[in-house]
Amino acid sequence: VIKETKYIAFCVAILSVLMQAVFLVLRLWSYKVLLSNLLIGATVIANFYFMGLGVQKAVTEDEKEAKKTRRTSQSIRTFFVFVMVVIGVTVPCFSIIATIIPLFFPRVAIALRPLWKERKSKEGTE
Repeated sequence: VIKETKYIAFCVAILSVLMQAVFLVLRLWSYKVLLSNLLIGATVIANFYFMGLGVQKAVTEDEKEAKKTRRTSQSIRTFFVFVMVVIGVTVPCFSIIATIIPLFFPRVAIALRPLWKERKSKEGTE
């Protein structure tokens, strides 16, 4: 769980820097963009970490308990992300666009993961 969370955190950090750069280039950057990025970046990393813990716990349980654990974990994590997004969208010190964009960073990281593993395995064989 820690190893995969570190990977997600690394990718979220890289994508966050890229997002900040795009806002700078478009002359739309302000402290609100940075605060939103920090808020939601931390939120999605925590969400991924707690998802991993929930799955890890569910694997050790029987089928009925595992299903209950997964559902409970998903509900709590979804509520947590929802609250953070509502804060990011409604509180004036945050940017709405910069609040929403980082929600997709973990999905991008997960989509890129096979390429990272393939590249590492090729480097190991040479």
